[in-house]
Amino acid sequence: MDSLTQIVLGAAVGEAVLGRKIGNKSMFYGAIAGTIPDLDFLSSFFTDTVTALEIHRGITHSIFFSVVFSPILAFFVTKYEKYKNLKDWSWLFFWAFITHPILDAQTTWGTQLFWPLDIRLAFKNVFVIDPLYTIPFLVFLILTMIQKKESKKRRFYNNWGLIISSSYLVLTLILKGFSYQTFTKELAKQNIQYSEIKTKPTPLNTILWTANIETKDTFLIGHSSFFDENPIQFSSYPKNHHLLDDLAKHPKVKRMIKISKGFYTINKIDNILYFNDLRFGALSIQPNAENFVFKYKIEVDENGIPFFTEVPKEKRDAKKLLAELWLRIKGN
Repeated sequence: MDSLTQIVLGAAVGEAVLGRKIGNKSMFYGAIAGTIPDLDFLSSFFTDTVTALEIHRGITHSIFFSVVFSPILAFFVTKYEKYKNLKDWSWLFFWAFITHPILDAQTTWGTQLFWPLDIRLAFKNVFVIDPLYTIPFLVFLILTMIQKKESKKRRFYNNWGLIISSSYLVLTLILKGFSYQTFTKELAKQNIQYSEIKTKPTPLNTILWTANIETKDTFLIGHSSFFDENPIQFSSYPKNHHLLDDLAKHPKVKRMIKISKGFYTINKIDNILYFNDLRFGALSIQPNAENFVFKYKIEVDENGIPFFTEVPKEKRDAKKLLAELWLRIKGN
């Protein structure tokens, strides 16, 4: 999830653990702890693209990290804070750390919660930025913050923030189930044979959902709003995996394919290959859009080693997408 959401969650968790004893400081430290797992983005400055993608939401988003580093940070905090209970501080950091990847596991990218096991949890029931999750949560956090440390209202507001936000996540899982049924029924009606289907919400909402469907030679992408009245239209994207040729055997390319969970297409433009990660769709919901959210140029150095460079996204594409979403949410 986005940084603001993780700050809010971390602050609320910190308050739940130590709010009665240290007041707003519990929110402060919880908010800091809630952002620490995302420091793995720094790896992009020191490694190649593929390695950075593998590290993203890896060890720092694991139970291992939460267990090992919680007492370490707690130890340092007790050296300068008046409140010296190492166990309490350890619990604050642990719960702020562990709730971060649990929340991230609801998104498309997912998390390696059980690192070093090579398992990435990705339930795909919320977009990485979801105002319906964050805004009510933030309001309750602010209401909590302005209460006195000993006030019963303080715990009341914080608990309700945690309950409502968690309930919303449960609701999105239910909505995902309804959406999945809608897509599979439509595929059956259109007599489309497929081997795998992945569904997820479109940006900033859980009303309009999208599905990635794998067939023999192509991937299909469709959108479905709960306000739709007409059949779903599916856009077709040829896999073009054969364009990789011998590159497909290279370890780095195999790693990239693994990162994409096999949901990728290859394009060749001006004799340059492009790797499109279809899990995150395109920056447009128009049929057969080609400006994918995560698109990587594949180049080969003088030693024959391929390397990937992410193609920058244009701000105008994001603005256009938001306008399209607003219209499509209303139904087809």
